[in-house]
Amino acid sequence: MQKPLVTLITPPSVFLLDERVFISLGILKVAAMLEQEGYPVEFLDLSGIENFEEVMALHCKHSSSAFFGLTATTPQLPQAVKLAHVIRDHRKDAKIILGGPHLTLVSAARKRELTKAITNGRAQKAFQSLQDQFDILVAGDGELAIFEALSPQAPSFIDADDPKKSFFLKNSDLEKLPFPARHLVDIASYHYAIDSFPATSLIAQLGCPFACGFCGGRYSPFLRRVRQRSTHNVVEEIHTLYKTYGFRAFMLYDDELNVNPKMVELMNEIAELQRREKTDFRLRGFVKAQLFNEEQAKAMYRAGFRWLLCGYESGAPRILRNINKRATQEENTRCVEIAKKYGLKVKALMSLGHPGESEETVQETHQWLAEVKPDDFDMTIITTYPGTPYYDDAVIHDEDNNIWAYEFQGDKLYSYEVDYTTTAKYYKGDPKGGYKSFVYTDHLSPEQIVTWRDHLEVSIRQKLGIPFPPATQARRFEHSMGQFGSLPPNILRVANSFQRASGFLQK
Repeated sequence: MQKPLVTLITPPSVFLLDERVFISLGILKVAAMLEQEGYPVEFLDLSGIENFEEVMALHCKHSSSAFFGLTATTPQLPQAVKLAHVIRDHRKDAKIILGGPHLTLVSAARKRELTKAITNGRAQKAFQSLQDQFDILVAGDGELAIFEALSPQAPSFIDADDPKKSFFLKNSDLEKLPFPARHLVDIASYHYAIDSFPATSLIAQLGCPFACGFCGGRYSPFLRRVRQRSTHNVVEEIHTLYKTYGFRAFMLYDDELNVNPKMVELMNEIAELQRREKTDFRLRGFVKAQLFNEEQAKAMYRAGFRWLLCGYESGAPRILRNINKRATQEENTRCVEIAKKYGLKVKALMSLGHPGESEETVQETHQWLAEVKPDDFDMTIITTYPGTPYYDDAVIHDEDNNIWAYEFQGDKLYSYEVDYTTTAKYYKGDPKGGYKSFVYTDHLSPEQIVTWRDHLEVSIRQKLGIPFPPATQARRFEHSMGQFGSLPPNILRVANSFQRASGFLQK
C-alpha cells in the first residue's frame, strides 16, 4: 500500500533577533523516522521567512500532502495557528497535526488540574483551544507517536508523555533512532560560530530533573525525566556531522550537561575523536552550577569547550530560594571561578520578575554580575508558561482582570493570563528595549520590572564592555504570482526514502 505524503513544517520564530541560528531538531527526528519507514516527506522550513502565510498558501496549492505536521514552542504558537488556518483554507481534506514543547506543557498542566479535581481550569481551556485549531495533538515524544497520528483511526490526542506507553522513549530507544534528518534543511543558510568555527547543534540527552519554579515541564516526564544516549552514540553523531557537513563546532543543547554521570567520559571520547581525525573542535553547552567541578572543567576544555552557559537567574539569595534553584550565590560564584580558571568563557543567563522581586534584589543581581564578570549574559523577564510551577500551582487572584498568583514562602508572583495562540510579546525582546512584562510582584509593577531590566542590560554591558548582539531582519520569499514554480530549496525540501544518497530532491 502506498504511504501518504507528509509535509512537516517549522514555523517562524518572529520573537528571535535572528531566526537562522539553530535548526529545529525535534521535528527533524520525526522526519528521519518517517523516511526510515518509507514515507515520502516534504519539509517546509519557514524560519526567518517574513511572508510565511503566503508561502504556506503556495505550497498547499501545489502539494498533494494528506498530512501537515507542525511543531511549536510556546512563542511559536501564534505562527503555528496562522499556518493551520492557511492549510485549512486551502486543503480542507488534509489532517493537521501539532506536536512540540507548547502542547506538551499544556497537556502536563491539564493533567495536573485533572488530578486535583479542578474542572474547566485554564490549562483545560488552553488544551481545548488547541483541539479547536488542530486535528491531532501529539504530546511528548513524536518519533513513534507520529505513526499513530497517521493511522486512519488516529485519536484527536496522542499522549506520548506517559512513561507507561510505548510511545515514550527509553534510553535503549534513543540508541536505535536515526539521527535528525538535517539534509531536509538548507543547513548552509543557518549561521552560528564558536570562536570563528562554523557550528551546528545537537542534543545528547533529554530532560532535567530539577524543579525550578519558572521552568517548563516540571510536571512532564518528557521534560523532567533524564534520558541519555550512550557516549558512543553521541560521538558517532558528532563524527557524522564532521564528515558529512565539515562542522568542527557544536552547540550541545542538553539541559545541564553535567547531570550526566558519564559527562567526563563523553568529553574524553570527543577529545579522542579529534585526535584520530587530526583536527580541533569547538563546543558550547549548558551546565548546572552546583554540580560543576574542576574535573569537568578540565575535561570540557580538552574536548574543545570554550563557552559555558549557566542559568544563574539572580544574584539575590532570596530570589534563588524562591526560584527553588537549589544553587546558592556562593555556588554560582564558584562555578564562574572554576570555568575561568580552566579557560572557559561563561554566559550568565539571568531573569527578573520572580516571586519577591524588588529593587533590592535587582541591585543584588547587578552587584553580583559586576563582581563575577561573566563574558556575556542574557537578561530576560519571566513568563509563567503552562507546565511551570509558576503557572500550574497558581491560584486566581483577581477574577475580573484574570490575574493569577503564585506564592513561595510568603513571596508572591502575579501574572496576567496570556492567550498563547495570539501573542508572543511576553518572550525575550530586543535587548536595547523591546521587552514587555506580564508579571509583577508586591514590590515592582510590570512597568518597573521592564525599566529595571533595561537598566541592568545597559549598565552591565557598559561596565563589563560587552557589546549588544547584532539584529537581523526576516526575509521575504519573492515570487511572481501566477507563475508559480517550486519553492526554493532553502524553504522546501523533498525527501525520497529510496534515494537517500542524493540527500534531497528538488520538487
